[in-house]
Amino acid sequence: MDNNRAAQVIQGFEAFFAGTRADGSVLDLFHQVASTVPAYRKFLAEHGIDPADVVTMDDFRRLPLIDKENYHRRYPLPELCRDGRLDGCDMVAVSSGSSGHPTVWPRSLTDELHITRRFEQVFRGFDAHERSTLAVVCFPLGTWVGGLFTTACVQHLAAKGYPITVVAPGNNKAEILRVLPELAHHFDQVVLLGYPPFIKDVVDSGTDWHSTKLVLAGEVFSEEWRDLVGTRLGMADPVTDTASLYGTADAGVLGNETPLSISIRRFLATRPDLARELFGDSRLPTLVQYDPTSRYFETTPKGTLLFSGDNGAPLIRYHIADNGGVVSSVDMREFCARNGFTAEFDDQPFVYVFGRSLFTVSFFGANIYPENVTVGLEQPGISDWVTGKFVLRTVADDDENTHLQVTVELAPGKTADAQVIAEAIRTQLLRLNSEFAHYVPAERQLPRVVLRETGDPDYFPVGVKHRYTRA
Repeated sequence: MDNNRAAQVIQGFEAFFAGTRADGSVLDLFHQVASTVPAYRKFLAEHGIDPADVVTMDDFRRLPLIDKENYHRRYPLPELCRDGRLDGCDMVAVSSGSSGHPTVWPRSLTDELHITRRFEQVFRGFDAHERSTLAVVCFPLGTWVGGLFTTACVQHLAAKGYPITVVAPGNNKAEILRVLPELAHHFDQVVLLGYPPFIKDVVDSGTDWHSTKLVLAGEVFSEEWRDLVGTRLGMADPVTDTASLYGTADAGVLGNETPLSISIRRFLATRPDLARELFGDSRLPTLVQYDPTSRYFETTPKGTLLFSGDNGAPLIRYHIADNGGVVSSVDMREFCARNGFTAEFDDQPFVYVFGRSLFTVSFFGANIYPENVTVGLEQPGISDWVTGKFVLRTVADDDENTHLQVTVELAPGKTADAQVIAEAIRTQLLRLNSEFAHYVPAERQLPRVVLRETGDPDYFPVGVKHRYTRA
């Protein structure tokens, strides 16, 4: 490790353990990245931009957006890192794209310390700084982003002095249910960390839950879901005993639910008119708060999110393509007060996230892409039965269990076997989508296939541009 890198790590540790920030403004970050990251220097030069001309926030907001296609996949991996050195990072994480081809994201210890602040806010809300806590990491382990990263962040909290012990069975339900009876009674409380459908499956399979809290990520869930699972765990108050994280493979955890954001969301859950006024949609998004000195958010005119942040591969005005928006603390306070909701506000801004509903469906934390399903419908024999159009969505049953549903348009005058189509889709999802294969439990991998006649007005209206996913 070179001297500059060692100094950065030491500074990060000192700031974290002292409870202070070593962050600067997003303009400072931009100039640091422009001067130290070869790929970004080339990207700016290709757009005719001299970094010295970027001196105000208006200048910053005119910078071109970056994304996987125009930036991350265009340059060699080391050039995305500071000083063009991949060995300056401590590890890599992997996410799976629509083709199953992995996207590699370099990580560093200082990244983990940034993210640990988000976990610290959540765990402190659980009184984990005072109560002995067993943290059970139920995210998939391996190269996948969630499991190892979460484990490291919670261990950093333990190193800081929190009475936390970590066990990481990953998304192995049998192992989770084996270790919990052995360990839980030794602690004041248990925190399960994982994707919502998987956590619910674990909760429904267990019997004796001991003062259990939840940390969730990856998917939007309803307040009815929160209440149902909270009741089955015997929670005193789901507002204070649960928290969802807004995280991405690209940059780790970007924000987290707080009791304030959850209370606002629950207030809006029964007032779709107010939700539409605030979010532009009566659907409830995930609503989190974030630290603008660590992650800087913006919104495009089309209502998708951008963020800038320091990582192993720093990102400036990165277009994550999640549908959502940003609300300042002041604006949120005024909106709530105007509509009869009062609470004590802090200065943390809010970001809301619907997810990529036009492009993917999230299921057990895995991004399910229409391209994967298409291949299943293109198999010999099946392709003769169907037009190739379908609608992909997740649906919840009466017990709030989530299922992957594919509504398929039959070819004119044809009939088909829904079970055969479901098995073909599952086969191709397992082959093409490594997140699906590793995140979704085997017993939940077979989609529910619903067959509709050609031109069905609810799903396949004639003369209208087709959408392959639906919220």
